[in-house]
Amino acid sequence: MTALDVREVPWDHPDAAQLRAEMAAEVGPRYADREADMARTKANAVAPDTVARTFVVYAAGEPVGHAAVRWNGDDLELKRMFVRPAARGTGVSQEILYAAENSARDAGLPRIILQTGDRQPDAVRLYEKSGYTRIPIFPPYESMPFSNCFEKIFDASE
Repeated sequence: MTALDVREVPWDHPDAAQLRAEMAAEVGPRYADREADMARTKANAVAPDTVARTFVVYAAGEPVGHAAVRWNGDDLELKRMFVRPAARGTGVSQEILYAAENSARDAGLPRIILQTGDRQPDAVRLYEKSGYTRIPIFPPYESMPFSNCFEKIFDASE
């Protein structure tokens, strides 16, 4: 397996922007029938000034994964986690989760939160397998009843 290199980059870094565009192209069609409602609420939008950290994972110098953490009230929320299809199953998602979780730990927070949609069962399985538990829908996703919201509470010994 190729060594993975997780780098913190600016939100607007070209590799980060490209990976987010690929994610939108893959996931967007799953929710096309809800597009008007989602556009009206803008609940899933990410304001760049709320982003605390953005990560890109590289394998053999190529960008293969992305995630950001943004401030949502007093919590850090994982956003835009994506792994290119050819890199899935190679540990990229775990490296991204570690980086995001460590951001919350570094900030002295007891947990990290996230939201994903009901048409992303692979994401739900990954989060559950990685120790995330379901929580009630949190702001700003109340207008998106199909949301799956999760938290991971950190063990004090971590």
